[in-house]
Amino acid sequence: MADQQLEVLIQAGLLAGTEIYGHETLMSTTISSVVQISPPDAVSRRGVSWTGMAGEIVHANRRGRINFHFRAPVHMLAMYERSVRYEGRTLIQGLPQSTLRDCSRKLVFVPAGHEYHDWHEPRTLPRVAFFYFNAARLASGPELGFSGISMSFAPQLFFEDSTLWDTALKLKTLIENDESDNRLYLEALGTVLAHELARRNTGGRCAEAKVHGGLLAWQRRTAVDYIEEHLAEPISLAALAQRVRLSPNCFCRAFSQSLGMPLHRYHCRQRIERAKTLLAKAGASVTDVGLTVGYSEASAFCTAFRRVTGLAPSTYRRTLR
Repeated sequence: MADQQLEVLIQAGLLAGTEIYGHETLMSTTISSVVQISPPDAVSRRGVSWTGMAGEIVHANRRGRINFHFRAPVHMLAMYERSVRYEGRTLIQGLPQSTLRDCSRKLVFVPAGHEYHDWHEPRTLPRVAFFYFNAARLASGPELGFSGISMSFAPQLFFEDSTLWDTALKLKTLIENDESDNRLYLEALGTVLAHELARRNTGGRCAEAKVHGGLLAWQRRTAVDYIEEHLAEPISLAALAQRVRLSPNCFCRAFSQSLGMPLHRYHCRQRIERAKTLLAKAGASVTDVGLTVGYSEASAFCTAFRRVTGLAPSTYRRTLR
């Protein structure tokens, strides 16, 4: 391991509680890659490393733009405990970018080798926990119980999982309080957290939807919020289905049953609802409103608007006067 990497770990606190007998031993027991944050003095970092895993708590200590970047041969789970931003953008390689303003109580998962970039112009000072998983190390340790479990994961951006959140919160609290005498408990919780991630990634993706036929409350909320956030953009069925932990086919069926219409029709109707709100405001032309809600041509916008409302956009605007 390069001396520069060692220095990063020491500065981030990820070597706390780990005895170092040389680079070879360190490589077998710790995680060497952490999220890069700039400017570095905008945050405080506290962390610990153990067999095959590591975790750190990051608290912003001042206002101003903060950048997070990560790409490494290890998995990373981010726990956004508190994060509300005026502006910002979050991107994981393989998924559409997100401009979600309130990221509080959301989780983000970045598989090994995937690019993660996040920038915040914070409204509230963010508090984030990062957990790192060395899949190869876990798979090689039969005592951890990962034999035969696939550790190949898909990226997930701003999702909710109460079970995963509760385990991560317990682990974060141990790290934050520096309870070194609870080392065995810390390692046990880390193993449970890894198993929770494996649970999300393997088998039974249609099981939840089949219980009641439609989306669960949290799945519906996640889908609707995502559509609202990306109203003017093409909606990726695969990305949306992945957010609610369903296959695309299962998601389509469950969405139609819960919302009463297919995804593409719901997306169109929400665009028109937004357009109606914009048309009620003076100053914006019909063409500008169409562009704002995702129609590149005025004729396509007028056709879609008439199909939903029975009126042309200009006629609808006159009815408001």
